[in-house]
Amino acid sequence: MKKILFFLGLFFSISLFAQTEFNSVSELPDYAVLKTKMKLDDVVTKADTPAEFPGGMEVFKKKFAESMDVIDVKTKKINTRVYFIVEKSGYVRFVTATGNDPKHSKAAEVAVRRLFVKWKPATINGEPVRYLYTFPLTLKKF
Repeated sequence: MKKILFFLGLFFSISLFAQTEFNSVSELPDYAVLKTKMKLDDVVTKADTPAEFPGGMEVFKKKFAESMDVIDVKTKKINTRVYFIVEKSGYVRFVTATGNDPKHSKAAEVAVRRLFVKWKPATINGEPVRYLYTFPLTLKKF
């Protein structure tokens, strides 16, 4: 029962679940960690047309929540930031999550990897570009 309540809490309390824009990759709050885990060459954080999940962000949120494992976390508040690169081809690579709960970060990474779907790539001047997508996940346990 606890796990079901946690999953419902997670599903309904995901807040600020959207792309956060930065002027450059080096401005990211987790840049030091990301540069060790990702190939950040020629990656942009702003584009004329940002990368888009097929069906839009509401579909992405739903599929993400469905694919995320229910985990038992020890903290009362979870603050995780998930990063991934949408390549010029539209496929997602280099999924990395940072946060105060390692179990939750790992579960968020796995959930994004399970969504093996080709995105519409970001474009600048009509040309596809490598796009760093980032979104925060926050959760307060009841």
